[in-house]
Amino acid sequence: MLTHIFIRNFAIIDELDLDLESGMTTLTGETGAGKSILLDAIGLILGDRADSNNVKHGADKAEICASFDVSNLSELQNWLSENDLDNDDECIIRRLVSKDGRSKAYINGSTATLQQIRLAGEMLIDIHGQHEHQSLMRRDIQRRLLDDFSGHNDLLTNVQSAYKAWFDTENKLAELQSKASDRNERVALLKYQLEELQQLEPQENEYDALVNEHNQLANIDKHTAISADISDSLYDNENSLYSVISQKINAIKSLNAEHPDLLSIIELLTDAQTHISEAARLAKSYLDNLDNNPERLDEIDQRLNKIHDQARKHHVDPDQLFLAFNQLSDEFDQLVNADESLATLTTQRDSFKQNYLKFAKELSIKRQNSAKILSEKISRAMQTLNMSGGVFDISISQHEPLKCSADGFDSIDFLVSANPGQPAKLLAKVASGGELARISLAIQMITAHQGHIPTLIFDEVDSGVGGATAEIVGQHLRAIGNECQVLCVTHLAQVAAQAHHHLQVNKTTTESSTHTSITSLDGTQKQNEIARMLGGVDITQQTLDHAQEMIEKAQTA
Repeated sequence: MLTHIFIRNFAIIDELDLDLESGMTTLTGETGAGKSILLDAIGLILGDRADSNNVKHGADKAEICASFDVSNLSELQNWLSENDLDNDDECIIRRLVSKDGRSKAYINGSTATLQQIRLAGEMLIDIHGQHEHQSLMRRDIQRRLLDDFSGHNDLLTNVQSAYKAWFDTENKLAELQSKASDRNERVALLKYQLEELQQLEPQENEYDALVNEHNQLANIDKHTAISADISDSLYDNENSLYSVISQKINAIKSLNAEHPDLLSIIELLTDAQTHISEAARLAKSYLDNLDNNPERLDEIDQRLNKIHDQARKHHVDPDQLFLAFNQLSDEFDQLVNADESLATLTTQRDSFKQNYLKFAKELSIKRQNSAKILSEKISRAMQTLNMSGGVFDISISQHEPLKCSADGFDSIDFLVSANPGQPAKLLAKVASGGELARISLAIQMITAHQGHIPTLIFDEVDSGVGGATAEIVGQHLRAIGNECQVLCVTHLAQVAAQAHHHLQVNKTTTESSTHTSITSLDGTQKQNEIARMLGGVDITQQTLDHAQEMIEKAQTA
């Protein structure tokens, strides 16, 4: 849900700091006041291309920042997390446009690409009307709406699981078949390589152990000298550290003093003697175990040389030779047993495919049944929106050969005939922006409670309607607002009166500048605005009473 938007130096807006709430919010104002400017700003947040005309005259840059509550949008939260853009339950999209037309985008404080804010925007806001952000035009959204309406998500999950099993096996089969094409040559090469490695018999972690042992044997004289010196200087000779400390302890004891500091010194020196004695013992033990063995050193040299030779042949580090040996062995076994593996995988592939086709066919039948019901409901809703005789139809077809996907093999299209006698066309090709907005409204009326996008914007949805139809449009928008956040730009009092919240757009013009501002209306302010929309310039008490009646009727409906 869109919770806040901040705009600075955008078009004719100096600065706007606006909090938005759930429910239906309407934007009204005189023609030309700048209602579309707010939508343009939101468009930039959703990934529209920027240009220098976005920046207010005299300013260096324009800034738009929108905050969204995404606590209920698990899909978006996962996407943000995967892209290291997450920020708990909030998503903040910021766009800066310089006066030369260049722009920067940010998501939760991190630099984002235009494509990234478009992807995020598609999950946050849907704009209906003469605008490009209309997810209902996309086939994947149309399919999702139908599937959600049908309530067969468990069956869809089965289709997706079956599809994954089928194509994972298909990929394994293709990989094995590719290797099998030159199998004989590869088997011969692997056999030769493995015979050499089997003669060597590389062992796990062998290389590091041999290197350590080689270093010790190669430096035996140095090890012996240092170990002997440590043992001697710490304990063995008469001037050793141990002896010196013993002398100091005896000297302190000869004082026959019981002062706490002296007693502490004796205790610390005694502890030091213990550690020195243990260090000397370990040095002597190490010295006793040193083995000057030139034969073993020569044996290790030869072994290391063989390991290095084989590592160079196989283009691996010496300590990775054991791993390479195992990998070659596995590949050899697979190729030798390729015929058996191919037969097994082929059987599995065919079984998974049949399983997929069974589930997908069942899904297709359910979709067709649900499509008839949903089409009828949306067609009836269109009749209430001044589209008498309009027909909505969901076309479900399959192409030969079947175009299988994780969502089934159906091709789903939303078709509309806006007027009697006209052939049904793809929803995306409906020419009139007003008709398109009302058709979108009809779809949302039926499917709003199943929608995945939390904020819907209806731009001039009441175009070409009035009277009772306008009131019905407003009622429907209010009903949708009970399910998700609705922002509606309107010129009709019948629609505006239905809103839970009301924003008024005002334009102020002086000799040198033009400014647009947005004010949140309540109580008398809202009554006056509805009256203006009803009565024009001269607002009478009767018009004010009518406005109040409309507001009260909407609030109690």
